[in-house]
Amino acid sequence: TTGKEEGALPGSQGRFRSLAFSPDGRLLAAGSHDHAIRLWDMSNRVEKTRLSGHGARVNSVAFSPDGKLLASGSEDQTVRLWDAELGSERARLEAQGPVNAVTFSPDGTRLASASKERVAQLWDIRRKKLLKTFTGHSHIVTSVAFSPDGKTVLTGSRDGTARLWDPTTGAVVRTFSGLTNGVSSIA
Repeated sequence: TTGKEEGALPGSQGRFRSLAFSPDGRLLAAGSHDHAIRLWDMSNRVEKTRLSGHGARVNSVAFSPDGKLLASGSEDQTVRLWDAELGSERARLEAQGPVNAVTFSPDGTRLASASKERVAQLWDIRRKKLLKTFTGHSHIVTSVAFSPDGKTVLTGSRDGTARLWDPTTGAVVRTFSGLTNGVSSIA
């Protein structure tokens, strides 16, 4: 409300690639260049835990809609699922290339990831299984998002396009082109 800085979080000195609040606002996750994910308890602004396991920088973090899971995507070509409360690793998914972005579907049953290998991938969270690989971009896929109803996936790429995909068939629904500087982020 005031626009004034409230202060730095302890342990927040470093280079972070991605930040995400849990749906209830109680936790803040940060993906870091030092291969770790930091979780802060926002009620007292204390670092709750540091999640280790990635072998390279963590480019993206996202909480599931219910706040129980935290997903992370890394240069080590993995997507990892973590128990957000306990900080334990629940699953490791082998992605096609270094991962730039991760996001959960609105119902929390699927996860989409964007890759430097010019693809996006769709994962079944319960079965920890790859459902679809979206191919067609000619450059790095920088970002990925679900529509609010979960029936469409949107990807953005450095190739200057954003594409809408049908997550059931994996087909392109529509391509938005002509973005000469590429797409860095979509929502």
